[in-house]
Amino acid sequence: MALTLPVVTIEGTLTADPTLNFTQSGKGVSNINIACNTRRKNPQTDQWEDGDTTFTRGTVWGELAENLAESVVKGDKVIAHGVLKQKDFTDKEGNKRTAYELDIESIGPSLRFATAKVTKVSKNGGGGRAPQQASGNWDDSGNDGW
Repeated sequence: MALTLPVVTIEGTLTADPTLNFTQSGKGVSNINIACNTRRKNPQTDQWEDGDTTFTRGTVWGELAENLAESVVKGDKVIAHGVLKQKDFTDKEGNKRTAYELDIESIGPSLRFATAKVTKVSKNGGGGRAPQQASGNWDDSGNDGW
């Protein structure tokens, strides 16, 4: 039986604007941090309280990284799906450490407390990207245009 890395989905808040850099070959890469926590209503005080917070570092590659950088900012709630990977390293004091990072395959804004307008992106003839506004008109005749 082959073992696989864990695939997880998290929902949380971006702690900073996504970075966007490019590899030497021109591939986009974005690094983000997502804070995830629980909230519950305290029955004695009738107030909402935050529980423990887990901070998850994530990496996004390619066009998804470019789309992400154009779509979300610090404080936005996002849903991210990807492979959880373990990174072993030695800190400045020489101590061995372990960190976990999400190699993100899919990410977008959470619509739990917000709305979003989708803009489709297509490649233009010059190799660049050209945005296309998604149509908000739905045809009830059964022809949905897909």
